[in-house]
Amino acid sequence: MRYLVTGGAGFLGSALVKRLAASGHEVRVLDDFSRGQQRRLVDISCEIVNGDVRDEKTVSNAVQGCDSILHLAYLQGTQTFYSCSKDVLDVAIRGMVNILSACERQGTGELLLISSSEAYQVASIVPTSETIPLTVPDVLNPRYSYGGGKIACELMAIAWHKVGILDRLIIARPHNIYGPDMGREHVIPEFCIRMNGFIQEHPNGIIPFPIQGTGLETRSFCYIDDCIDQLTLLLNRADDLGVYHVGTMDEKTISDVAHGVAACYGREIKVIPGTLPKGSPPRRLPDTEKIHQLGHFYYPEVLFPEGLRRTVDWYRENA
Repeated sequence: MRYLVTGGAGFLGSALVKRLAASGHEVRVLDDFSRGQQRRLVDISCEIVNGDVRDEKTVSNAVQGCDSILHLAYLQGTQTFYSCSKDVLDVAIRGMVNILSACERQGTGELLLISSSEAYQVASIVPTSETIPLTVPDVLNPRYSYGGGKIACELMAIAWHKVGILDRLIIARPHNIYGPDMGREHVIPEFCIRMNGFIQEHPNGIIPFPIQGTGLETRSFCYIDDCIDQLTLLLNRADDLGVYHVGTMDEKTISDVAHGVAACYGREIKVIPGTLPKGSPPRRLPDTEKIHQLGHFYYPEVLFPEGLRRTVDWYRENA
């Protein structure tokens, strides 16, 4: 197979590129490197196209000759949702239009669309199945630029599939994927970066550790290797027009995560609660039964303590 991976220099995209190339597939990466890092693709056998997913001609040329598209080119990071909502939506919507138009023009019929748990915002039922309604609770809150963009992209891809432009459409909704070199704008790397500074400021004793919210808010974390296992499983076995959660049901409080990060540094902390950003969901836990039913799995190979240790080690060494 010849795959195009948009956003292939990102955290998740580069790991997917590496897995596909190692499996003997031809891989082409489309990334403008405004956020993705080219060093992530070093020693990986792939073709690199330096370009913006919002440029129609660039996308059309990148799609040419490819059997399948894995679309991951979005602006991520919670801080980005609040501060750059226009850019978040611009990349999402124009990028999706260009991808689908290129599929129609070039005859590429398979699309794996990487959506997000942000499409649910505050889920009405937890654990949350793939059938729970997708919502934008407040159009005035810029946080929902990302989730709203993902919902629009899902609707567009399904519409293009319905008229026969796409032969096979898979929608994946990852939940809190983490690991080394995942950027800065996520809770685990933010805690690691904060600890790098605090251990200098507080060489002894218990470290005061401010957080957003009470600390009782929860997320379910999935290590990057397990995420790629699941995405590969979807490419190989998923139903046409299937929507699947990617992640685990290993739910952690944010306070537990903070203490876990501190323990990797050999330190104790006192969590100091703060204000939770408006729109941040108090709990997020996917029901992963649907992806389990595809075959011989799914249970994580890398449990949270080990995945957290690997991640903290990277951020400590690359401070």
